[in-house]
Amino acid sequence: MKFGKEFLSQMVPEWQEAYLDYSHLKTVLKEVSRARQPEASDGATRNLKRRVSLYRAFSGLARPRRSQQKQEDAIHTNIIHEGSEECYQSMLFASSSDQSDEHQVEFFRRLDDEFNKVVGFYKKEVAELMGEAEELSKQIDILIALRIKVEKPDFALEDFNETVSLTGSSTSSASTSTAKSTFPRTAKRSSLEVTQEVEMETREAKSNSRKASGGIAHPTIQKLKLELLSQVRINVQPETPISTLKCMVMSSTSQLSYNKTELRKAEELMKRAFVEFYQKLRVLKGYSLLNKLAVSKIMKKYDKITSRRASKAYLEMVEKSPLGSILEVIGLIERVEAAFIKHFADGNRRRGMDILKRKIKRERQGITFFSGFFFGCSLALVVAIILVIHLRNIFNSQGRGQYMDNIFPLYSLFGFIVLHMLIYSANLYFWRRYHVNYTLMFGFKQGTELGYWEVFFLSSGLAVITMACILSNLDMEADPRTRTFAAITESVPLALLIALLFLIFCPFDILFRPSRFFLVRSAFHLVCAPLYKVSLQDFFLADQLTSQVQAFRSLQFYVCYYGWGDFIRRSNKCYESRIFEAFYFVVAIIPYWIRTLQCLRRLVEEKDVEHVFNGLKYFSTIVAIAMRTGHDLNMGMIWRILAAISSGIATISGTYWDIVQDWGLLQRNSKNPWLRDKLLISNKNVYYVAIGLNILLRLAWMQSVLGFREAPFIHRQALIAIVAVLEIIRRGIWNFFRMENEHLNNVGKFRAFNSVPLPFEFDDNNKMRTRL
Repeated sequence: MKFGKEFLSQMVPEWQEAYLDYSHLKTVLKEVSRARQPEASDGATRNLKRRVSLYRAFSGLARPRRSQQKQEDAIHTNIIHEGSEECYQSMLFASSSDQSDEHQVEFFRRLDDEFNKVVGFYKKEVAELMGEAEELSKQIDILIALRIKVEKPDFALEDFNETVSLTGSSTSSASTSTAKSTFPRTAKRSSLEVTQEVEMETREAKSNSRKASGGIAHPTIQKLKLELLSQVRINVQPETPISTLKCMVMSSTSQLSYNKTELRKAEELMKRAFVEFYQKLRVLKGYSLLNKLAVSKIMKKYDKITSRRASKAYLEMVEKSPLGSILEVIGLIERVEAAFIKHFADGNRRRGMDILKRKIKRERQGITFFSGFFFGCSLALVVAIILVIHLRNIFNSQGRGQYMDNIFPLYSLFGFIVLHMLIYSANLYFWRRYHVNYTLMFGFKQGTELGYWEVFFLSSGLAVITMACILSNLDMEADPRTRTFAAITESVPLALLIALLFLIFCPFDILFRPSRFFLVRSAFHLVCAPLYKVSLQDFFLADQLTSQVQAFRSLQFYVCYYGWGDFIRRSNKCYESRIFEAFYFVVAIIPYWIRTLQCLRRLVEEKDVEHVFNGLKYFSTIVAIAMRTGHDLNMGMIWRILAAISSGIATISGTYWDIVQDWGLLQRNSKNPWLRDKLLISNKNVYYVAIGLNILLRLAWMQSVLGFREAPFIHRQALIAIVAVLEIIRRGIWNFFRMENEHLNNVGKFRAFNSVPLPFEFDDNNKMRTRL
């Protein structure tokens, strides 16, 4: 693989603009190469070329600085100090007979600009990380004091003088004898005992580490007394609806009560904060090394093209810059590792590093094999079902209408789920192809997120089981020997639904348990809306459910068909019930009502009027669905007019919000006509086609309002299913561009990591920030 492609593949997507523009520098070097081609072809001119060099700065040519300049001195580097800022410049010694001088000047000008951009970004990130390190040091000091207060309430804090300083040193002035006498060895040691022992054993190693990092330790020992804890309040974000309701009455921060529950929550938040902070340090270290490698590669290309030696001088300047000396970051990484192992891994380095390091998800070949196997089986089952229907002439049989009214809505639920999962697997594939960091935005735990092969495996497996049940159902209906087993035949879809629910809520570590529980937890947040803080994964899942209205109605039909015993009589009396009709309204608007409540919660928290209009958009959709449902059940002219008007308003508002707000398109002053400035897909026609499809598929509701309820060649239930399928396809298209726009917003803010709340707040003048 060429370095240019490898460079792009190893970039942090959200920091892409902060990296060295390697591709543009290569383009400038190509211009240098083209300008030198006539000179290289003229051998006589090249042999007679004067070896007198001129001193050239970026402003143009100047007189020679030295009368006898060596040929190898192609550039001169300089570091300009402007207050606290440093600017790195290189100046070219160019031959008077070189026709590519202007392009070489442009190359070094561009290289200096890019290098200064990289150094500036690196210094800014280091400064932010040092501030976060100081805050983490204060937080861990309080956590140590809280541990002592909870686990050893009789221990005098005045006798334990330990402070943790991630930016400088980690010291402990408690004597060995005191530690041993206070915490005697037992069969089961507390975390505080391990903390003391590891601190004494690793003090010398940390001192050597600080010397290696070039820093001089100035330890500041603070006594962790009871007065310190009295100035601290715990800041735990609400995690349950009850705690959210309590926070409406009182503040989310409260005084410490020194119990084990507080200690456990504080330790969990601190562990997450350390892991996230450690990942930032490692990424910043990789950012430095990758940009240094890019500078080295581009300078070697320059030397090769121009047959001059400029890389040595330029790389010396790089090594003198903060980007070349990353000992500060390396030292901070080592101190974070030592502190985390000591305080959160009981001194077990292997376990501590396993938690700290990013989990790399490995592709399993078995998943790929079985995905293809199940997909092939599903195709074979589709062919088998078509052959059975054709050979036994089921479409022309007397029971055709009964089967479509009773059985088809039961199996269509699984069809909607399988289709949505297939489209989601396609979304994952294209997100990964275009480097959309969906794992960060959804908040997936490292190493547990599902890839497109895993989702395709689950969807194809469910498709095989579903179509096998359909085929068995058709066979039992057609076989005279099993035709009398009506209850067993009708119970096949219910058994399949129970099996699916069991797999989703199965507590055993099978079939991607972390992802299943992540889905269940997000669904629970939707049920309890607006009592949970709305995150992207929550409202994204709610938007998916708004495209599964017909699936919710199928679940309602399950309750009616099996709960009222209709499956035994093979009769469908659901639509004759007023209760069923009432819930037919309610079930359809549940997903949109959840989104409306989420908009209300975000309005209260963020004070952004944009959520008001978003909530009104979903409320207009609720009205439109209610009117269309009333039209489907009553078939009156008044209902039709109301359904047409409300659906038109909902379609216009929904289409505008999809394209302009969610996708960020239709920007008038964009350099890409009516799109946006930054696009992940180079072919702009894809965006125009997506806009057209979104508008067209949103008009699928017109088939019910205009009276196309049942065509001569297709049953009404099949037509309803087709409209539902079109909506699922529209949502799949929406998914990609919605996450693309979110990703580009993160890129614009250089947001490559999640913010983690810290557990403690100081109640003094130097109040801590509550977030990293």
